[in-house]
Amino acid sequence: MGRVLLDLVRDYHAGRTWGITSVCSAHPLVLRAALRRGAASGDPVLIEATCNQVNHQGGYTGMQPADFVRMVADIALQEGCPMDQVILGGDHLGPNPWRHLPAEQAMEEACKMMQAFVAAGFRKIHLDASMGCAGEPEALDDTTTAHRAARLAQVAEDAARAGSGDMPVYIIGTEVPPPGGADHALTVIEPTAASAARQTIAVHRRIFSDAGLAAMLDRAIGVVVQPGVEFGNHNVITYAPERARDLVAVLADEPGLIFEAHSTDYQGTPPLAALVLDGFAILKVGPELTFVLREALYALDLIASDLVPGYGQRPLWQAMEDLMLAEPGHWLRHYPGDTAAQRLLRHYSLSDRIRYYWTHPQAETAVANLLTALRGKTLPLPLIWQHLPGAEDFADQPLEPEALLIWRVTCRLESYAAACKPFQP
Repeated sequence: MGRVLLDLVRDYHAGRTWGITSVCSAHPLVLRAALRRGAASGDPVLIEATCNQVNHQGGYTGMQPADFVRMVADIALQEGCPMDQVILGGDHLGPNPWRHLPAEQAMEEACKMMQAFVAAGFRKIHLDASMGCAGEPEALDDTTTAHRAARLAQVAEDAARAGSGDMPVYIIGTEVPPPGGADHALTVIEPTAASAARQTIAVHRRIFSDAGLAAMLDRAIGVVVQPGVEFGNHNVITYAPERARDLVAVLADEPGLIFEAHSTDYQGTPPLAALVLDGFAILKVGPELTFVLREALYALDLIASDLVPGYGQRPLWQAMEDLMLAEPGHWLRHYPGDTAAQRLLRHYSLSDRIRYYWTHPQAETAVANLLTALRGKTLPLPLIWQHLPGAEDFADQPLEPEALLIWRVTCRLESYAAACKPFQP
């Protein structure tokens, strides 16, 4: 499926513009929605895992790369989506999870992680060695970043040759929004300067060639830049094409490259389509998908509270509140304000840091209790209107709760699919 991404670049520069959605999530229901949609549409399904979610030490999901691949393959088999229709990507692969260590130690771990990703079958690789490690500046210069990226790329190339399947395709570039969105209210986000994008490309090209990786450069298909989009805890900055014109013009001189856009969550179809037309042909989405999943779960929690005797008053919400208060590590430094403000953000922030908690046994038990309480129940239309407008097709018939949750995620995936459709000149 690496050929699909190479075709994406070729077609953009031939005037046949289209895009692809990168689903950046490890939640099984989100992945099921993506794979079910892929089976129905025949479209390629690009699924990515980040270095913090999944790595050779387990990441915050507890999964190593091979575990993640097995999970995706199992769901794909259940959904009838052939794995040769699935592209697996590794996002921000570099020393970030170990940046508290000295640089050499952090890079050693990053190399082990890279080997594990490629050996497991990941073939879209975002090389990201931009972050400083212990004793270094927070953000590194292009030259240092490119040298470390070349080291990681060599590991990836060696691992791919030792295994089977296609050679990897690569994404370079470091000017990305904060993972999971910003922590403060936003007013405007400046796009990457065209000169900075050209500098990044030129430095990587020179250093990779000097490292004997010239052949790999033919498979470096994309550059991560900031198109001027972002979301914070409370608001969204949507794409303004006129602000990115100088940046977009860079692609005219780079026939082998497109841009990859991060933090495209909550943009909506028209801004996403404008991004694709301008060459941001890979649209990464993650928190938005788990946000709407949480939205549907909480709606069902309210419906069950109203409908099912003995269920209780919002026990899922209460279980998640208790869990996040007991284990605040994933949200505390990201959610400013007083107690009331933090309480609201824990559940409803657009950065959706509640997503880190769904695999906790306490959360899994609360979700299972909710789904059991509603499975087979008939939901009255007025309750649907009250708590989950738009889900009217699920009213007045026995409910399959998982189907409703997958529907809710799929609605958002469809907005991306509409933006990614081919545009002819």
